[in-house]
Amino acid sequence: MDNIILIGFMGCGKTTVGIKLSYRMRRSMLDTDKIIEKDEGRTISEIFDTDGEEYFRDLETKCLKKLIATENNHIISVGGGLPVREENQALLKELGTVIYLRARAETIYERLKDDKTRPLLQVDEPMQKIRTLMEKRSAAYEGAADVIVDVDGKDFDTVMNEIENAYRRHIV
Repeated sequence: MDNIILIGFMGCGKTTVGIKLSYRMRRSMLDTDKIIEKDEGRTISEIFDTDGEEYFRDLETKCLKKLIATENNHIISVGGGLPVREENQALLKELGTVIYLRARAETIYERLKDDKTRPLLQVDEPMQKIRTLMEKRSAAYEGAADVIVDVDGKDFDTVMNEIENAYRRHIV
C-alpha cells in the first residue's frame, strides 16, 4: 500500500507533521485516535476512564485492520501506544511505509507539560512517566519503523523533507 504512517511517542509531532505533510504531498490525512473517537462517540480519555487501556488497544488494532481494507495513498498518524502490540507492528507494515518520529524525553515533556488531555500523563511525576514509557516503547517503535527521523531541534520543513526523501528511497 502507498500510505505513509507516522509513529512515535505522544507529543513527537505526528499529527502536526501529518497535517502539514498532507498539504505538501496532496494526500488526505487520517488519525487513528480521531477515527476511534468518531466511531466510539467519545474521547480517548473517556474510553480509558470507562473501559480501560486494554479495550482502547483493541480498538486501535481494529482500526488498523479497517484502514488496510479501505485506505490507500494517505498520511496516517497513529496513537503513541499503538505500535507496542506486536500484531500492530505487522499491520502497520502492511498498511504502508512506517516513519518513526523520534524525540528525546525532554522535548516531549516541554511540549506536553500543560496538556491535560493525555490520560497516561495525569500523574504526579510526568517526566518520569515519559521516560519509563519511552524506554518500554522504543524497541517497538524501532521494530515497526521502516525509517527513523529524529525531530529534536528541527523545524517542520526539515522533518518533512527528511520524511519525503526517506519515503521515496523506501518505495523505489
